Amino acid sequence: MKITEVHLYQHKLPVKNGPYTMANAQVWSLDTTLVKLITNTGLVGWGETCPVGPTYAEAHAQGARAAITLMAPELIGVQALPLTVRRKLNTILHGHNYAKAAIDIAVHDLLGKATKLSVAQLLGGATTDRIPSYYATGVGEPDDIARLAREKQREGYPRLQIKVGGRPVELDIETIHKVWEAVGTTGVRLAVDGNRGWTTRDTLRVSRECQQIPFIMEQPCNTIEELKSIRNSVNHAIYMDENSVDLNTVITAAGTNLVDGFGMKVTRLGGLQQMVAFRDICEARNLPHTCDDSWGGDIIAAACTHMGATVQPHLLEGVWLAAPYIEGHYDSNKGIEIIGGHIDVPTSPGLGITPDESLFTEPVMSAG
Repeated sequence: MKITEVHLYQHKLPVKNGPYTMANAQVWSLDTTLVKLITNTGLVGWGETCPVGPTYAEAHAQGARAAITLMAPELIGVQALPLTVRRKLNTILHGHNYAKAAIDIAVHDLLGKATKLSVAQLLGGATTDRIPSYYATGVGEPDDIARLAREKQREGYPRLQIKVGGRPVELDIETIHKVWEAVGTTGVRLAVDGNRGWTTRDTLRVSRECQQIPFIMEQPCNTIEELKSIRNSVNHAIYMDENSVDLNTVITAAGTNLVDGFGMKVTRLGGLQQMVAFRDICEARNLPHTCDDSWGGDIIAAACTHMGATVQPHLLEGVWLAAPYIEGHYDSNKGIEIIGGHIDVPTSPGLGITPDESLFTEPVMSAG
């Protein structure tokens, strides 16, 4: 089965009741990139990548499309196999994992359809048919975030991520205390996500003044050097998110006991083929982690869900989806949804998503 055509689409995903606020960005609308691969067997596979603005990571939407446009002609005639395609992409372009991920996801969709297996089966097999999600609040006023946390806990989310940073740290400390007052007796798990927005000074202060509240600190500071400097001084577990830019960094962080877990994005590592290696590294070191992405529609959501379904349940921190923050689905019949804080794992071959192409404009690039 060889790739004969590559088509590239641009699509807007407005944020419901925007903006969505993080330490380093306010997001009103996301620019997502979709890839459609066609093979000589007639099968079609879909992939997606959606950086959450240009300041969250070293990735942006126009960069994704420029990179895919460069790589696409070289994919014509290549066997639609994940490892083969990844190695081919690496001979064409160095880095740009977030762009390569869209192609990788589409290849997995193709392979699943060809073998009549779901992507979760291709990745080793699902451990469950329903996986936990988590809700990320955004940065907001302490009382508002506490009310939202209570609301989402009642909806059934087993984990809540409280966004902080980008403002006086006293407000973050107040928010954490008020959230704990609202949901602390319910058994819901808490993550406090700085999105690189705290200094080491602020991180130490938060951990000291919230010492009795059990939560994990996700990417509180901007650099690995800062994480190293606070590692032995904080009272809370540290998870690495934005700094975990590739497998080499993950191996180093796990091997040196720098972190207690990861918030991992599928497109950050380059797609599902690399995420399998990440999953197995974490399992070897008994490190919890998420399987999610920065943003995106049903295609990204399906990829994250399939990946999360293959993780040992005691190590899966949850799968975050953008679905609650955006309107509509690519596939009106099989769109990925969060119900009661959990996600049903698709069982159809491939990703289990058939996008309605009438939702998209004409391709911005075609090859083959």
